[in-house]
Parts: sequence; structure tokens; C-alpha cells
Amino acid sequence: MTDVQIGRQLRLADSLKARGIADPRLLEAFRTVARHDFVGEAFLDRAYEDCALPIGERQTISQPFVVASMLALLALGPEDRVLEIGTGSGYQTALLAQLAGQVYSMERLAPLARAAHARLRALRLDNVHVKTFDGTYGWRDRAPFQAIVVTAAAPSVPRTLTEQLDEGGRMVLPVGAADGQVLVRLIRTAAGLTREEHGACHFVPLIGRFGWREEASSAPA
Repeated sequence: MTDVQIGRQLRLADSLKARGIADPRLLEAFRTVARHDFVGEAFLDRAYEDCALPIGERQTISQPFVVASMLALLALGPEDRVLEIGTGSGYQTALLAQLAGQVYSMERLAPLARAAHARLRALRLDNVHVKTFDGTYGWRDRAPFQAIVVTAAAPSVPRTLTEQLDEGGRMVLPVGAADGQVLVRLIRTAAGLTREEHGACHFVPLIGRFGWREEASSAPA
């Protein structure tokens, strides 16, 4: 890692703090995980820009501020078990590995899953588990989870996922039409699920049995 890359990474964390990301553990994760390890060579010069970038297979690595906002809403503890739907490049997975006890990440696109797994293994993140499968089913034999994060837009909240959420657990995902969504946080209580909305967002569609059945127009997050 060059001095220039280190400087850009630290400035990215500082910019997130300036925009309201206050959790010191989360900011330290952004200072620790190098985003340039998760983008293609053609985009290395843009790795620390606060924007989405292509990663192949019509998918993107999300805008850092969006990632930080979603992770802040998860309010992760160091012993939490987290389910991530949509491994993508593995960048958010690596951030989760700094914040939680165990991370279970699902990716339906085998080329992305293989590449992400290789990156995460090279970083020696032993608390990460990657599975190639339709993430809308969740990972039932590893449930319940204290947190679930979905990195693609669902037309509605998949019940298959909320059923795997532990009591007191938080689930964050974009919900809505393919051309625009709202960021939602669900919290499971003894009485059921509470729902909060946290502003408009724009993600690629969640393709799967309990998401979009057909390819919808892609939309970077």
C-alpha cells in the first residue's frame, strides 16, 4: 500500500465522519480496509472516490457513504453474527469482518463469489464465510442472526430473511421499484417487527426466488 493510497483512505474516513458517521469502530474499519483491494485495475485511481464503481457482471461496489450509512444502522457488536446478501467485490464483507464476530455472506453470481472469496482469504479474515447461492433464501442453518444487510433492492421485504433475524436483531435493505428505493431498517422485538425508513437510495435489483424474478435495469448504489 503506497503513501498516496494510505492518504486517500484516511481522507475517505475523515469525509465520512464529517458527513455524520460517528461510530468510532466503524470509522476505524474504513481506515483499516483498503478499498483499492476490491476494485478492478482500471478503477484504482478512483478507488477512494465517494461513488459506486463497476465490478463486472453488471454489478457495482457501492458508494462508501452508502455503505457506512447501512453499517451504522446495523449497530453491530463485536460478537454479532451477520448475514450479508450480495457479497459483490467483498469490500463491505471485509468491513463487516472488522465489526462483527462472524460474517456469513451470500452471492448468487459465482464469478463474483470466487473473486471475493480469494480477496478475503488473502486478507486472512477467518471470521468470514462465503456461499454461492440465491441470497433471498437466506442461510437458515446458520440462523438466527443479530444483523442482516442486503446490498441490492428488493421489491418487498423477503419474509425468508426476517424469519432468520434474532430477537433484537436489525435488518437493513433497500426496498422499492427497480428505478428507486427507500432504505429500510427492520428491528425484531418480542411483539414483532418495527420498520423505519432512512431516505431514498438507488441500488441494483435483488434477483432471486423472493426478490425480482427477471433482470431489471441496473442502478448503482
